[in-house]
Amino acid sequence: MIEDCTGLVLAGGHSRRMGSDKTVLEFEGQTLLQRTVALLQTVFPHVLVSVRNTRQDVTVPQVIDEYPDAGPLAGLCAGLAKVDTPWVFAVAADMPFLLPEVIRQLALRREGVQAVVPVIQGCPQPLAAYYAVSALPETRTFLAAPGKHSLRGVLERLTVCRVHENRLQGIDPSLRSFVDLDTPDDLAAARRRE
Repeated sequence: MIEDCTGLVLAGGHSRRMGSDKTVLEFEGQTLLQRTVALLQTVFPHVLVSVRNTRQDVTVPQVIDEYPDAGPLAGLCAGLAKVDTPWVFAVAADMPFLLPEVIRQLALRREGVQAVVPVIQGCPQPLAAYYAVSALPETRTFLAAPGKHSLRGVLERLTVCRVHENRLQGIDPSLRSFVDLDTPDDLAAARRRE
């Protein structure tokens, strides 16, 4: 267990591209949300789920976005404000192939930074990343300012360790950990690979 960190599942999205709430879609006998919560419970002693509104189907503590309809950054802020640990590992609920070993490897890079973010094929993966609670003031300031409120945008204001894919391929050669299911086609392709 990584004792100084809380797992944070971001489950407050609108799932527009999927056409329905993807967190309740079944994958290998569980909903995507249940699967992600169960995975994080194998790595962290505490797990939270960030939601737009309280949900009856969630069995772990929930945190409601402080800024409605402000996307994943709002969920991250709400989670950082709620936890009792110095770190959170924030992950989207739609990443069913994330490996615990990848999460543990990323944890080793936290010293002296405010975030640890994988970079896959040149793209940062802020929805499978570590964030220090010390980043909360800067994150809130960024969220409250006018303009676009992206996780990638806030990373430009933090001290970040970027972990490139070649550091993770020994654990996850195909990098499936970073596959997310945004559309019905994505879900169908993932089910074919089960």
